[in-house]
Amino acid sequence: MEEILNQYETVHPSDATIWFKAGKVEDFPTNRGGCIKYKNKQIAIFNFARRNEWYACQNACPHKMEMVLARGMTGSTDDIPKIACPMHKKTFSLIDGSNLNGDDDLKIATYPIKIVDDQVFVGFVD
Repeated sequence: MEEILNQYETVHPSDATIWFKAGKVEDFPTNRGGCIKYKNKQIAIFNFARRNEWYACQNACPHKMEMVLARGMTGSTDDIPKIACPMHKKTFSLIDGSNLNGDDDLKIATYPIKIVDDQVFVGFVD
């Protein structure tokens, strides 16, 4: 199962060399997640309208190895935007992927998002 997680690695905005067009802004629900496929990766995209911000992360839950994070609940902890896995309720930062429940072994990869002319782009390095 680790091979699933090994394909995901956080991309910082300055490192993105490919900006993949994920869809139109209207294709993604507000304050919930949607999912796209890029190569062999499933990427969860969140239009966090309450914060007027967009986020992207791996869709794979690092605990159960299921593709479910796009169906998780968004929220904030100490002003950190987060996603809660719908299976086990562990929460992850949408900024850096850290586990907000204190379990350092479980984290998620995050990806930069940019909106250009009502189009949603996700940044990758490969």
